[in-house]
Amino acid sequence: MRAVSVNSDAIVVTSLLWQTTATAIRMGPETMLIDSPYFPDELELLPAMLSRLGFEPVALLSTHADYDHLLGRLAYPDLSLGLAESSMARLRADPGVAQRRLRDADAEHYVERGRALALGQTQALPVPGHVELGEEELVLHPADGHTSDGMIVQAPWLGLLCVGDYLSNVELPMLSPGGSLADYRATLARLSPLVEQVETVVAGHGSPQGRDDALRILDEDAEYLDAVERGEERPTLPSGRDSSHQRSIHARNLCHR
Repeated sequence: MRAVSVNSDAIVVTSLLWQTTATAIRMGPETMLIDSPYFPDELELLPAMLSRLGFEPVALLSTHADYDHLLGRLAYPDLSLGLAESSMARLRADPGVAQRRLRDADAEHYVERGRALALGQTQALPVPGHVELGEEELVLHPADGHTSDGMIVQAPWLGLLCVGDYLSNVELPMLSPGGSLADYRATLARLSPLVEQVETVVAGHGSPQGRDDALRILDEDAEYLDAVERGEERPTLPSGRDSSHQRSIHARNLCHR
């Protein structure tokens, strides 16, 4: 696990698995933690690491209801977890799905956990909407297409945008069950003016990107979705995302388009 300071009031922690990111945003004495690392030792170390850097989370946010973005509850079991209303609806429609998928992933990677994931105290957040953090507000924007749910979290005073599983520099756009090509396109269109307003974009997987690089990735992703819509079996993939694993993601996308 590594930590990268975006600025004096934001830090991005990146897991060793899938480069999964968690972002701590601070306003005065209050900190919000968005998403989570994956491995048990990373989650165990996270509170001490953030505390040492002056970040003391008062609440958690998850950009969407995929299990790898819900694990902040294991690091901070006493904190409330905020999710978009669409994410809460997804979890309620299939109780226990996040826990089952986490168990399956752990079994695949030979990961042992001391305790099971319990979502505990959760709060459904209206999206579009706002969440107070100190004297400022985080702005919430809808983000579906990758899945049927999700939100983008914007910290305007920091010039920071946390986009969940969009605009990754290491992973192709992924159409998971419940997601759709049309909704993914709509989220990219929504993201374009938001990225123009910020300095840094943090994807759910990969490295934080500056505005220009994030806009380039957005254009690449839009072009890639065109190839998916055309049903191209072997399209030209963006640089850094042309691997056998990404090709397998593309094959699955063709099935979901």
